[in-house]
Amino acid sequence: MKRNVLAAAMSRVLVCALVAPMGFAATFNTARAADAPADASPDPKQLDSVVVQADIAYRNRTDAVAPVLSYDLEYFQRFEPLTVGDMLKRVPSVAFVSDVLEYDGAQLRGLDPGYTQILINGKKVPGAGNDRSFFVDRIPAELVERIEIVRSTSANRSGDAVAGALNIVLRDAYEFDGKYVRLGALRFDDGEIKPTYGAVASGEVGGGRLLGGFNVQGRYNPKAKRSDRFEEPDGDFTDREDQDDTRDGDDYSANLSYTRDLGTGRLSVDGFYVRTDRTETEHSVEYNDPASTSRDHLLSINDQVETIRQDNWSLGVEYVLDMAGGRTEFDLDYARFDDDTRSTEEESGFDDEDAPPSFDEREGTRTLTDTRDSEAMFKLAHKRGVGGATLEFGVDVMDKRRETTLQVSEVDTDEEGAALPPYEDFDRNDSRIDETRVDPYLMFSGTRGALAWEAGLRYETTDVDVAFDDEDASNDYSTLLPSAHLKWDFTRADRLLFSVGRTVRRPNFDQVLPLTLEEEFGDNDFTGNPTLDPERAWGVDFGYERRLGTRGVFGVNVFYRDVQDLIEIVNTGEPSSTALDDYDDEVEEFLDENPGATPTTPGYPAFDPDSFVYTARNVGDGRVYGIEFDLSTPLTALGLPDTGLFVNYSWLDSDVTDDFGERRFNNQAKYVYNVGFIHDVRDWGMSFGASYRRQGDAFARLLAEEVATSYDGDLEVFVEKRFGDNLSLRLTGSNLLDAHKDEVFHKFDNAADQRDRDYDEFELETESSGPVYQLIMRYSF
Repeated sequence: MKRNVLAAAMSRVLVCALVAPMGFAATFNTARAADAPADASPDPKQLDSVVVQADIAYRNRTDAVAPVLSYDLEYFQRFEPLTVGDMLKRVPSVAFVSDVLEYDGAQLRGLDPGYTQILINGKKVPGAGNDRSFFVDRIPAELVERIEIVRSTSANRSGDAVAGALNIVLRDAYEFDGKYVRLGALRFDDGEIKPTYGAVASGEVGGGRLLGGFNVQGRYNPKAKRSDRFEEPDGDFTDREDQDDTRDGDDYSANLSYTRDLGTGRLSVDGFYVRTDRTETEHSVEYNDPASTSRDHLLSINDQVETIRQDNWSLGVEYVLDMAGGRTEFDLDYARFDDDTRSTEEESGFDDEDAPPSFDEREGTRTLTDTRDSEAMFKLAHKRGVGGATLEFGVDVMDKRRETTLQVSEVDTDEEGAALPPYEDFDRNDSRIDETRVDPYLMFSGTRGALAWEAGLRYETTDVDVAFDDEDASNDYSTLLPSAHLKWDFTRADRLLFSVGRTVRRPNFDQVLPLTLEEEFGDNDFTGNPTLDPERAWGVDFGYERRLGTRGVFGVNVFYRDVQDLIEIVNTGEPSSTALDDYDDEVEEFLDENPGATPTTPGYPAFDPDSFVYTARNVGDGRVYGIEFDLSTPLTALGLPDTGLFVNYSWLDSDVTDDFGERRFNNQAKYVYNVGFIHDVRDWGMSFGASYRRQGDAFARLLAEEVATSYDGDLEVFVEKRFGDNLSLRLTGSNLLDAHKDEVFHKFDNAADQRDRDYDEFELETESSGPVYQLIMRYSF
């Protein structure tokens, strides 16, 4: 087993098995902690309103100085979203470049998930990918109180938010009262039926308030894929691959929240647990004919089975109290994630030089991945009045440790029909990442008549230590992040908002690993660069918002980001392992033909490599800009007070210059929009509605590969029947248009071929999945 095989596999799984260990201690989100005195006891919201909704819910108009769009769970609930990903596909500017019916890595303003900060109750959470992104489809929608889009940064939040932040506010004991159960089932296009059920209850316990809930969600996604490959665009056909890809599993989750007044403050304790059991099965067959499925055209048969077992748990304690003439907050959180993934891929290959293709070899690879990720977080903050303003200062401290063990075994046989040898000899790699952050901040805010303002400074420091087997490296960096916001309510209905701030995007973990990956980009190798600094961006947002009647809201926002120190892949000038091997083979062949030849012998091969070792460096700059519209209103002016209209549209653009010229930021959709309606038939106790979503094409240009991605639109409808004040029944259909995802791959061996458009392969791939129907009953008691 070559070391680079393990290294390449490690780079893909290192830090990417994480499904969000969550430090969910903050039951007071930033608004509640800032404004609610310790003895405040407003009436909690009744949970039965989630069961039987008396009115259509619209987007909230917040009083935050920073530009924030807020959507309660009731805004989404009638379409019965399963996860936070299902919720986010209905809000402005959020795109996904995922498989069909998968909404995992949220891309705010179309940028890669690593540019979007995901917050839970206003707190930063660890992510799943090498790019530090967080998979939002792991959080059940049943646990969510509301979703907030925070368009610009503030000093009291982590600055990892170039595109903005998505704040997922969970239900807590302080906010809710009552209890209900939820039962239902989902039916998929191939006839598979998966159950879903759960319950939530909240009330007074031991002088405080306790909320508990659990949720079991069947997950299933059968997809069909087809790939057609050619020598080049409009070139000769080479092969076709037909694939079935099914993801089957169950997610189990539970949460607990306890809040009580203690002394002059309020104590909150929160816990969260989620388990994912999933099996992903792929079966693909490759042919050398564009239509035939005959054995005479068979090139390969590939089967892959991956079993995934992931456990997350977290525990957090928060105490907010009157102290030193102001309000002081203490947070202590601990979260851990364990992943056990077993992947087995076996392929039978056939020799295309024979007619029909003859059996060549059967190969198998088994990969065992074990990951443990733990995070300890502490926050101390103090807020007090100073003159006519409010002063807030504090410090966030985080210590993160991630350990990954990767074991790989490869076997093969050249006997057709023979079983593969057992997977016994495993090569092993171990990696470790330690990251420590200390981030102090200072912020002032205030109001004067119709004007409200906020200004602050945050200083983020990071120490990183990375180890891979016997190699290790370290780095440290710091960044000063100023921010300012202005809100002007110049009439009772009209508002202007202006924000400016500096943000960062930290390097991907695989970009700083001290290892070299052979043939990572075509024939080119990649070596990590532990000295990478984060990307830094200045951003401006300017928005207008108007209240329509008593419940409607219209908003428009223009944004701009100037991104500096972009991390790009650059050539070190060193020849790749492929170039060295090719040269060695060429020299060996020349010496066989010319015994005793030396480098001075005429015709002796000259070493002129065309593939190299690349690395990541801070060498680029880019701009991101666009305009965002959203409308959420009842049609009262048209005589339809029981009809709600929902529209949002975002036009997104950017420019970056790389070694091949200008392009947009990779995988940024050109636009994303949603349009929908809900209509209540009050006399019948019924509602119905529909929602349509579409996002524009995306393009990514990497070294030796370029990918264009497009999606069809997604249509969802629901019908709801209410029975009194305690029972509702909803039938929802999603993906009713059998949406396709289409990708075009331009593949090259090296940068020179990419510039000259000398193709290694041109591939067209399409992926589709059928409609999903779910019937959900909710009962409050």
